[in-house]
Amino acid sequence: MSKKYKDPAKVMLRNVRISYAHIWEPRSMDDKEPKYSLSAIISKKDTDLLEAMKKAIDAAIEAGKTKKWNGTVPQNLIMPLHDGDEERPDDEAYSGAMFVNARSSDAPQIVDRHVRPIEDPMDVYSGCYCNVTVTFFPYRGEKGDGIGVGLGNIQKVSDGDHLTGRASADSDFDLLDDADDKEVSDNPFE
Repeated sequence: MSKKYKDPAKVMLRNVRISYAHIWEPRSMDDKEPKYSLSAIISKKDTDLLEAMKKAIDAAIEAGKTKKWNGTVPQNLIMPLHDGDEERPDDEAYSGAMFVNARSSDAPQIVDRHVRPIEDPMDVYSGCYCNVTVTFFPYRGEKGDGIGVGLGNIQKVSDGDHLTGRASADSDFDLLDDADDKEVSDNPFE
């Protein structure tokens, strides 16, 4: 089921993989104001989501014509939807995918599948799958005019392999049973 939003430039990115997730603490890029951010990786096979995103981007372009660009669409408009195969060919996580980079000055609300707040940063990380709300918006910038992506809220859908290279505890350790307690009680330093 897809939610409908009043703002036609807002869309929910359903079951996307997040990467470069700076969602718990804001991070400064290029010595600018610190922001919360993530990269949302969308499978090229998810044509319904990609079409919904294109409609939201078109709504932001229309808004930009009247609010930012004096009735016209600038040539060489900087677009927010990127092809992972072209722009990140050496990153396996982006293979066969499109992506957007979303940012916000405000902290996103981060919730579980039941819309309960998640407070442990270890629970939502680069590599897990989430629903993410974003709003596309027009801007005028030093490097050109374009469509930006505002980060809304995040709902964790499922775990995935960490993209940070960090191993999970499950992959590092075996489950110990009560018989293993004897080994732990034997102190090798005595």
